[in-house]
Amino acid sequence: MNRQLERLNCVPAFEEHLKNKDMAYTDVCSIMQVNMGSLCNQACKHCHVEGGPNRTDAVMSKEVLQACLDVFRENDCLETIDITGGAPEMNPNFEWFLREACQICGHVIVRCNLTILTEKKYAHLAEVYRDLNVEVFSSLPYYREKDTDRQRGSGVFEKSIQVLHRLNELGYGRDGKHVLNLVYNPGGAFLPPAQGAIEEEFRKKLKKDFDVDFTNLFAITNNPVGRFGDFLERSENLEGYMNTLFGAYNPGAEEGMMCRFQISVKWDGGLYDCDFNQAAGLPMEGGLTIFDLLGKKIEKRHIALANHCYGCTAGQGSSCGGATE
Repeated sequence: MNRQLERLNCVPAFEEHLKNKDMAYTDVCSIMQVNMGSLCNQACKHCHVEGGPNRTDAVMSKEVLQACLDVFRENDCLETIDITGGAPEMNPNFEWFLREACQICGHVIVRCNLTILTEKKYAHLAEVYRDLNVEVFSSLPYYREKDTDRQRGSGVFEKSIQVLHRLNELGYGRDGKHVLNLVYNPGGAFLPPAQGAIEEEFRKKLKKDFDVDFTNLFAITNNPVGRFGDFLERSENLEGYMNTLFGAYNPGAEEGMMCRFQISVKWDGGLYDCDFNQAAGLPMEGGLTIFDLLGKKIEKRHIALANHCYGCTAGQGSSCGGATE
């Protein structure tokens, strides 16, 4: 086991702790999550894929992107293409892939950090999202400038509000058709509050202070891998945080774990059960790549599990779509 995961072994093994052992297997797969690379215009402190402006080493090629499209076409079980990064918009083949994806898939998600749309090269993508009716997931750590900028960098909050205004003007979060979801991550080594409560708080504050509307807010637990895991270790909070996750283990969240209904494709084509497994270097059973699935059906598999999975089963549960219970 790599060091990223080995350092989390201060609590009992996750798979042995599962209340329902059948949850370690899945034959359901409705989402293909495509991580287009770690290249990003931001370098957030909590980023599990360690994205940043210098990550030109990790950018998905057009060959891999084409294989993703081909595998999606060949598997009727797949219903959603979930595009993430880094800032996926910075991949040179992003717009081509987005348009191709929307032709074969009725539900396409883009995970946008908002500030990328303030850059001249990418600003037009807001209209592209509207025209293609793409569902937008946008990270906004908090509804106050100080808290957001502390986690994501100076000036991020102001730019984020600017882009949210633009998306609202295009109908996102307002017209009942274009879905704009916000994503909340805690600013430290603690669990997020109840999703419904924090959503209501965000909705009132953003409307009152900035006249910003959104569709849903999803609360996601910080996973102890990548930069956040390194921060926990440096600050000597890793063991305490793992014990917090372990102590808040919720069997009711097992069934909603995202690894049970998605495959995650890394920039190099490697397959993983979820984006956190990508970050932790824990590949899908058999070490498969997207090319291994060409001409084949996605089959039942044993999910690769480790102690970072406690992050998805603590409290209300956590996934790329927020709380799972």
